[in-house]
This record gives sequence, structure tokens and C-alpha cells, in this order.
Amino acid sequence: MIEDALAAEASLDPIRARLLAALAEPGSATTLAARTGLTRQKVNYHLRTLEQHGLVELVEERRRGNFTERVLRATAGSYVISPNALADVAPDPDRARDQTSARRMLALAARLIREVGELLGGATVARKRLATFAVDSEIRFATAADRAAFAAELSDAVTALVGKYHDQAAAGGRPHRLMIALHPSLKSPNATNSSAP
Repeated sequence: MIEDALAAEASLDPIRARLLAALAEPGSATTLAARTGLTRQKVNYHLRTLEQHGLVELVEERRRGNFTERVLRATAGSYVISPNALADVAPDPDRARDQTSARRMLALAARLIREVGELLGGATVARKRLATFAVDSEIRFATAADRAAFAAELSDAVTALVGKYHDQAAAGGRPHRLMIALHPSLKSPNATNSSAP
């Protein structure tokens, strides 16, 4: 999870993003230069920036003739930029109360990324598993009315479940956040027109 704005900026540079991907396996400026077609000096420049922001780490140093080769690797298998990196302009769910608003959905998603990222960081440090649950499904509605009916039934069912299991007075209980989102699926660029023969 990238929390710092400058680290986010460093990771978004196209060359640095390529180097991060390549450093899933340890590599040096020399090996990365050969793989990317960049000069070793240019690779070194970008690696130093990534290292300054904690996105790559030193694995070992090897003596090669009259210079020392530094072998680095990415500090994670993948990265997510936290909304905290843009805290002053991060979306706020409290500013968009309409449950049917796409802006509210994005604000909730941003909060999910921020909170789960922070929890995951703490769980990693504590060497504990983070208790989470996620469902991902795709539904094809015949009509907009069917979609609206589904949303209403889902809302009623979730409200009933929350009412059944929520216990504000439970000694030692821990609150959990529940978010449910429904949005149109993105169209695949290779999808064929359903009206075609």
C-alpha cells in the first residue's frame, strides 16, 4: 500500500512501473538494462528513486571488477495507491449520501482501500491473519426495473441480517464494516455485439 504522495508519483512513472514489475525477481541495473533496452545509468537513476521511497530493497551486493553491483527486488508483489496519498482531495463518503450515486460508490471504495490497507499493514507487522470476506459476482438484468427490484430486495435482506447480528453491547465484540456495490460491468474490448447473427 503506497501512502505517500511522492512514492505514488515515483511508482506511476512508466519506466519505474516497468522496473517494479521486472523486480518481482531480484535484478541489478545491468540485468534490467539488458531486459528493458535502457542504459544502465538510466536504470540506476530510476532504481535510486524507487529505493528512496521504499518500493525496492537491496538483496545483495556483488563485486564485479572495479565496481559493486547492487541486486534489488520489489518490496511487494503488487502495489495499491492509498487515497491517503492524495488526502486533501480524497473522496469522502460523507459528502455524497445518495446510495445510487457513483461518486458515493467511489468514495466508499476509496475508504475500503485505505482502511483495509491500514489493517493489512498492521496484521502483517503482527504476523496475524486479517479476518475479511469478499464476494464478487456478475448479474445480467433483463430490465432496469429488474435491477431496481434486485437493489431493493438486497437492501432489505442486508438490513435484516445487520439487525439480526449487530450487538452494540457485546462485551469484547469488534465492529466490522460492510459495503456492497452494484455497477454495470465494463464491456470487454473483444465482446461481440449480442444482436449480431
